[in-house]
Amino acid sequence: MVIGADYPLADVIWTMLVFFGFVIWIWTLFMVFADLFGRDDVGGWGKAGWTLFVIVLPLLGVLVYLIAEGKGMAQRRVKDVQTTQAQFDDHIRTVAGGAAGEISQAKQLLDSGAITPQEFEQIKARALAGNGTASTPQYAG
Repeated sequence: MVIGADYPLADVIWTMLVFFGFVIWIWTLFMVFADLFGRDDVGGWGKAGWTLFVIVLPLLGVLVYLIAEGKGMAQRRVKDVQTTQAQFDDHIRTVAGGAAGEISQAKQLLDSGAITPQEFEQIKARALAGNGTASTPQYAG
């Protein structure tokens, strides 16, 4: 019993095209809804109308939204990525600056003889690990 002979190559190719087309359409649908519900310039009724249009006439609704709002979608996506990148950069600067400042202060204390080399290494390890401020004593309890 040969199962492959019952399903010709053309049918396999057609099935793959339909499957991947469906995956692409679902992805586009998610992108449209994500853009639509992430917008501040469209009110509740506008969002409800677009949602109803996309649900009642799925392919036409998605295509019309892409045609009408495609450029805006791209601009909003670029703005979101830039905002996220700026927030991440600020966070990294804050964390790195805090650790560097703590290590610098600890080095000055070490050079002045106020702390021992072992204490300096503990402060440095805590600052690099990000477990709070190195100068604050850790109390149990």
